Amino acid sequence: MYDVVKFTVCAAIHVKTVDNHKDKLSMSVHHFSVLCLTSTIVAIMLLISRPTLSFTGITNQVRSQGKRKLVRSATTSDSSVFDARTNYDNGITFDPIHYEPRDFFRYELIHQSKKPGSLARVGRIYTPHGIIDTPGFVAVATNGALKGLSFEDADRSSQQLVFCNSYHLLLHPGPDIIEAAGGLHAFTKRDANRPFITDSGGFQVFSLAYGSVHEELTSKGELKKSHGKNKHRKVVKNPVNVTEEGVIFQSYRDGSKIKLTPETTVQAQKAYGSDIIIPLDELPPFHIDRERLEKSVALSHRWETRSLKEHLKDTRKQAMYCVVHGGLDVELRKKSVEYLTSLPFDGFAIGGSLGSNHEELMDLLAWMMPMFEDDDRKSKPRHLLGIADEAGVMGAVAKGFDTMDSCYPTRIARHGTFLTREGKLHIKSSKHSRSFGVPIDKNCSCTTCQKYDRAYLWHLYKAKEPLFIQLATQHNIHYMNDFMAQIRKDIMEDKM
Repeated sequence: MYDVVKFTVCAAIHVKTVDNHKDKLSMSVHHFSVLCLTSTIVAIMLLISRPTLSFTGITNQVRSQGKRKLVRSATTSDSSVFDARTNYDNGITFDPIHYEPRDFFRYELIHQSKKPGSLARVGRIYTPHGIIDTPGFVAVATNGALKGLSFEDADRSSQQLVFCNSYHLLLHPGPDIIEAAGGLHAFTKRDANRPFITDSGGFQVFSLAYGSVHEELTSKGELKKSHGKNKHRKVVKNPVNVTEEGVIFQSYRDGSKIKLTPETTVQAQKAYGSDIIIPLDELPPFHIDRERLEKSVALSHRWETRSLKEHLKDTRKQAMYCVVHGGLDVELRKKSVEYLTSLPFDGFAIGGSLGSNHEELMDLLAWMMPMFEDDDRKSKPRHLLGIADEAGVMGAVAKGFDTMDSCYPTRIARHGTFLTREGKLHIKSSKHSRSFGVPIDKNCSCTTCQKYDRAYLWHLYKAKEPLFIQLATQHNIHYMNDFMAQIRKDIMEDKM
């Protein structure tokens, strides 16, 4: 509307100054009146046709931590501009019934910590396949399997929620096969009282261009142990093509091109039968300018809205979490929270760029997570995507998170590192070669610590025996669940 008025005034001035004669001046006044009337009509039409955004103006805040600063723009985006930065929903609306509580999924708050400054809470998430005690660690089973450990052994170590990656399952064996088997629970033979969560595949797809999945693509599935240059490696150009409709990517298995849209990712997760599903979102690189980040956030919002619309056509007793984006930008994070929490999602996941180090992550969560303490938001579970090392868990729990997923404990286990109550233990050191009768952790009740000593585990690791991976993974999974149980106890006692 500002541009229309600006044009009107400029045009009027131009007409008025054509000639100073009285008769022409009268004509200019007539033109000016006509143009003003026209601009008023156009302005009213623009206001009527323009979509209403779900968020209000946000107060600018500047925060910094360490060497980096949270990104802020000098001015907020002009709300009159209807472009990729402000169009969040494509006009999609939801019926009032969609906002009603689900009878198959809910969060129960058991205790909110009374420790000053803490947002930690203990609760339970009820799903069609069992209860999740929170705060809880979520193990990652990328291809529908924990690396080196059966689901039965993981269940015995109190593992409840398990995360599977849609990207990998989409490429193999495919949603149709998993659905024909009866869903993930039937396909994997996991206990029916242990829930699954699946993502959209977006994280892996967008890391094709710059992340670990790109290494899989260029090495035909065989990740390189060294990140050095390899002149014999075939580099795939432009492995990802992003459009408003979705994303087209190239399979690292056979090179075929696959189109992923908000609707198809939801349909795939329907086939998996997971208890919690995640909508498609864009994961931009860490180092991008503010305008590119703003467009990415808006695109993710449109995709997530489309995903939710597709999901609500047939929920199949599945819950859907939104994914809050915005990088380290205060304004964009707040807009993302305001918009996505206004939609009928069942829970909230925090994703996108979470900083380059622990300090940036904690600073981000410190000002963002209090926004979820409002009554309506407080009644739903919160998940932190991809962060579950011990320091990250402690910080996230204190900021009010209920669940956190990471492949960290299982990955470091395969590389010879055990998590213990006395810190990390690196079994490859020769000092363990004669540690007869000494368990990895004397206070651990896992089968690895109860049956085997450090000397034997040192031998298995050095000899590259597959059994080592199983025993090490068993211990780290068990340790993480003991760790979370102790955290829940501490919160109940208001210690954290």
